Amino acid sequence: MPKTPQAIRGTQDIFGADAEAFAFVVETFERVRKLYRFRRVEMPVFEKTEVFSRAIGETTDVVSKEMYSFDDRGGESLTLRPEFTAGIARAFLSNGWQQHAPLKVATHGPLFRYERPQKGRYRQFHQIDAEIIGAAEPQADVELLAMADQLLKELGIEGVTLHLNTLGDGDSREAWRAALVEHFRSVKDELSEDSQERLEKNPLRILDSKDRRDKRFVADAPKIDQFLSDDARAFFDAVTSGLDAAGVKWQRAESLVRGLDYYRHTAFEFIPDEGSEAAGKLGSQSTILGGGRYDGLMESLGGAPTPAVGWAAGIERLAMLVEELEEERLEAMVLVEDDAGMAAAIELLSDLRAGGVTADIMASGSPKKRYDKAVKQKPQHILRVDERGYHGISGEGDASRIVAAINRHSPSP
Repeated sequence: MPKTPQAIRGTQDIFGADAEAFAFVVETFERVRKLYRFRRVEMPVFEKTEVFSRAIGETTDVVSKEMYSFDDRGGESLTLRPEFTAGIARAFLSNGWQQHAPLKVATHGPLFRYERPQKGRYRQFHQIDAEIIGAAEPQADVELLAMADQLLKELGIEGVTLHLNTLGDGDSREAWRAALVEHFRSVKDELSEDSQERLEKNPLRILDSKDRRDKRFVADAPKIDQFLSDDARAFFDAVTSGLDAAGVKWQRAESLVRGLDYYRHTAFEFIPDEGSEAAGKLGSQSTILGGGRYDGLMESLGGAPTPAVGWAAGIERLAMLVEELEEERLEAMVLVEDDAGMAAAIELLSDLRAGGVTADIMASGSPKKRYDKAVKQKPQHILRVDERGYHGISGEGDASRIVAAINRHSPSP
């Protein structure tokens, strides 16, 4: 007998309560994005490799170590998407979506990264994503953050705080970058190997290092506030005052960065509070939603300078934080007492569902076993059908919705 194939490492089959929590996250996201008037978009699962290498950067771990890339039959290098933003930016430019700017879009679906599987993190994973493209005003940042905050609240996820920082405008960031290079260069030999490599290419990423060898030098590294221009400071003040007006709880996180060169101004993460139930469920993988303003991205793909801001969150990680959902109660079970009544039972079942009643059918086994199986499903009501057709209903509670559904679509029973 041939051996049964197993799932690929880093993938998962979602079923039962986990699948219900996953669906709840997606359904809640869809409802909230409509409240904020974000348009739904669907993106290809794969793109030309250059979309990601140019947008994310050749030196990043995502591009250099984690992408699933392959040559198609025509010899062109394609990549399974490791994130949404680059593909959305490509679509914005190639489809002429500039005419809709400022454009608010949202999507969700699978993404792929070759990394070590761990709690809440997979090689095929799923994200929800929201972007505002073509809006330079700080109000766009506030809008996105208020939307994220409302989403988490409607998911019932408590004990989470928005961690917020500014990366300044282009001039502010460049002055800060130069100061960081000077600071870390003086202790280069004592930094981790990764940080030594990042020093000249991307020194901001050293600030986010988890290596103990780096942390002692990060504490006294130059802070962005020393280099903020008046315009950059005013932008950040407008974001924070807007969040206060919207009732979004936040705290300053000076070490929070986005290492890619195209990021500007706002950078943020929603992180469970220390000691909270959410923090206990996630362990070291603490960030549940993150993003920032990426005003320089479109230029890396050959487009005109275009301001934009966005965020993404892992559906699996959010689903881990959702309280266990009660299974939806079965309202009506159609019990086929005699196979001669099957056609009538199917017609009755269709009438119930067309009337908005949650219904199922029991038609296997002996008549007694059918009844026992029907009872085990714990329906609110059992509708009996035999060769004469529908002839009775039993159960506790109000059956008016069921009767109305039957009467709406069929002659009175």
